[in-house]
Amino acid sequence: MQATLLGILGLALLGTLHAQDSIPVQADFQQDKLTGRWYSIGMASNSDWFKEKRHLMKMCTTIISSTAEGNLEVTSTYPKGDQCVTRNSLYTKTEQPGRFSYTSPRWGSKHNIHVVETNYEEYALVATQISKSSGSSTMVLLYSRTKELSPERLERFTQFSREQGLTDDEILILPQTDKCMADAA
Repeated sequence: MQATLLGILGLALLGTLHAQDSIPVQADFQQDKLTGRWYSIGMASNSDWFKEKRHLMKMCTTIISSTAEGNLEVTSTYPKGDQCVTRNSLYTKTEQPGRFSYTSPRWGSKHNIHVVETNYEEYALVATQISKSSGSSTMVLLYSRTKELSPERLERFTQFSREQGLTDDEILILPQTDKCMADAA
């Protein structure tokens, strides 16, 4: 009985580790080139939160900067009703360049963040696996240095999101807005 339970736990852990390894990370990741202003162009997620809020979401501005310790400070400003809301997150570097971890102080969820691919000057594709007591979810973000991206980049985002098991109704190209864009300078 105990051996069976340990075997099941081992397989579950192996499955979790395999899932984390299945998300690629940008080869030769150069963190300093990722810093600066980005616009969130696309978002995909199978979380309940995303499904509930999807119809309210709009493009937002994200500023990424490096800390002295080599972590990433990520500041996103987005419209919420008549206000502009700013959220700060500290992504802690891991032993693998291009991979970061973050724990939400509000929800206690653990985020395993992968910079999947980027050319640093145009776009960045970021995948996050989120674990919390109520279960796990996947989120994919598409960032752009400008408010518009080529159809090829949008298609790559959609294709990658599908590869992560997300369905078309869980994939969203965020509507453009000028609201809150100047506040994140």
